Amino acid sequence: MLKRLMLMVWLLLIANLNFAQARELPDFADLAEKQSTAVVNISTTQTVRGQRFGQQSPFDEDDPAFEFFRRFAPKMFPPGHPAVPREFESKSLGSGFIISSEGYILTNAHVVDGADEVLVKLTDKREFKAKVIGTDKRTDVALIKIKANGLPIVRMGDPAKLRVGEWVVAIGSPFGFESTVTAGIVSAKGRSLPQENFVPFIQTDVAINPGNSGGPLFNMNGEVVGINSQIYSRTGGFMGLSFAIPIDVAMEVQSQLRTSGKVNRGRIGVMIQEVTKELADSFGLSKPQGALVAAVEKGGPADKAGLEAGDVILRFNDKPVTQSSDLPRVVGNAKPGSKATMQVWRAGASKELSLTVGEMTDEQATGRSSRGGRGGKPAEPATANRLGLVLAEPSAEQRRQLGIRHGLIVEEVRESSRGDLRQGDVILALIQRGAQTEIRAVDQFNGLLAKVDKGSAITLLVRRGDMQTFVTIKGAE
Repeated sequence: MLKRLMLMVWLLLIANLNFAQARELPDFADLAEKQSTAVVNISTTQTVRGQRFGQQSPFDEDDPAFEFFRRFAPKMFPPGHPAVPREFESKSLGSGFIISSEGYILTNAHVVDGADEVLVKLTDKREFKAKVIGTDKRTDVALIKIKANGLPIVRMGDPAKLRVGEWVVAIGSPFGFESTVTAGIVSAKGRSLPQENFVPFIQTDVAINPGNSGGPLFNMNGEVVGINSQIYSRTGGFMGLSFAIPIDVAMEVQSQLRTSGKVNRGRIGVMIQEVTKELADSFGLSKPQGALVAAVEKGGPADKAGLEAGDVILRFNDKPVTQSSDLPRVVGNAKPGSKATMQVWRAGASKELSLTVGEMTDEQATGRSSRGGRGGKPAEPATANRLGLVLAEPSAEQRRQLGIRHGLIVEEVRESSRGDLRQGDVILALIQRGAQTEIRAVDQFNGLLAKVDKGSAITLLVRRGDMQTFVTIKGAE
């Protein structure tokens, strides 16, 4: 009897627990019903000019079979039948949301980029041709407008108040399925993505697929906290990693787009890298923080202010630079021509510098390597130092070609553990306890190495192509 009573109590407890858990699950129905009216479907048309091979070919060049037969059945493309110019339309789909009752709509820049025609479809089935007010590729934000009034609008939230693990909801048109609602949680905040230096992305596990781009990300209060922009995928479909642009970043961009049609950003002319634990130890920092300056643009704002390679920027205009990805954002938000202050760490001490913020121009071209060929006479031919490096002192001509005044060329890397260094790198300086020593000769460099304790990490300033970077070698024997 006692066992049966205990079993009944145990089952009752489990039932109550399951009921409590079920009550805690969120209900998205009201949110979806109220907010979906301000979400729009965007379709674009772009005229693409291409070519079609001679009249004997049964395939258009955009047909997957075209390339196969062109390569393996060349008789189908005889020399006597030249390519024929032609035009065709390329269509794409995306999402957006209304931010003003007069018809202003936010979406992604990549949704409308290069479009000849942009069509907006509302949830009440009305369709409008939209005008692109402006796009900003750096943040992937675009502002478009339709001729309509009295439209429903979204409410804006504060991304700073989002917490990791909090529920969020996306509404959009994945694969063209309009007003699709998906939900998940905030996986992380302040994410930096490759080539995306101006957006601290919100990472979620909300199901986002092609067509969701430009749609809103809502918090549970029904407020927009982000614009769904990117997914991480090896298949082209959702894999649990989605990224949204914080709405405060997007609204700042759209404000400039609405006013001038473009976005003005500040720049200071530096190349930076992340501060690792080993680099922090080398520069005498108590912990990894800030943005390490690897190179300073000659004649740029930072150069005129006295910033040097090896400085660590800790604050910019009283805003902390916790990691290197913070710096492009705070500098980019500074008004060109304005005065700014920087707190930097140099030679084991804090220092304050003042500068005038420059203006960022169009996208900079990717730097090409200007490294000369292997050469230079090693002090000890084919003899490696304690790091397993064969080094050479560059000739005057090599220094001129490389644009350096001192340094040693890495001729060979004999230790597999030295993977951070590459053949052709130029070692410019060695950093110890925050002090930076310029490297001018092989004997000098090996002499400095001899003073480093075995097993200690060594930090080097290295020139690689047109770039400078700090490299830490662990456990020097």
